[in-house]
Amino acid sequence: MGALAALFARDLRLSVKAGGGALMGVLFFLAVVTLMPFSIGPDLPLLARIGPAVLWIGALLATLLGLDRMFQVDQEDGTIDVLLTGGHALELVVLVKAAAHWVATSLPLVVAAPFMGLLLNMDATAIGAVTLTLLVGTPALTLIGTIGAALTVSLRRGGVLIAILVLPLAVPTLVFGVGAVLGAVTDPAPFLSPMLILAALTLVAGVVGPIAAAAALRQSEG
Repeated sequence: MGALAALFARDLRLSVKAGGGALMGVLFFLAVVTLMPFSIGPDLPLLARIGPAVLWIGALLATLLGLDRMFQVDQEDGTIDVLLTGGHALELVVLVKAAAHWVATSLPLVVAAPFMGLLLNMDATAIGAVTLTLLVGTPALTLIGTIGAALTVSLRRGGVLIAILVLPLAVPTLVFGVGAVLGAVTDPAPFLSPMLILAALTLVAGVVGPIAAAAALRQSEG
């Protein structure tokens, strides 16, 4: 477990330093949400209605920004060979790297979401619901993203290809995340069903993502 903890700390440090992608993702998220009121104009009810979707789309796009660096750093310095031949299962290694990436890139978005919700004229119920859904759903986005990152690990500029691969797979998470928030705002009853489905998607991604990413890494280095 000590080696996995060291790997988590290393990836977290690489993500937050300059060029790691974490800061860029947060700034992109803030820019997207901040510009939306200027594009909509003074229609505050409309802004409140589309606020949950804006926050979720911003979080999805911000998550995609740093995915290309998840395994590329290991590829460049040769660490990928150590990970492939190490004593821990590669699937577990991928899960640890995904956890570090989520803490560095997505957790700040969850923390910033309530403040951005105020900017979008969302009420307290909507802000609480969108924060909760982002907390539950963004791990699924990161875990799905590990598949695209592993498939493009040998490409120098794989960011666009990752987006093409990951976006279709991330649509269900986006749909049920926004649906849960809208359910909480309109009627508390419909909130539970999409929220449970969102949690189930995260659990499924937690199993399928590391397995598929590990298989892609073995294939690329085989």
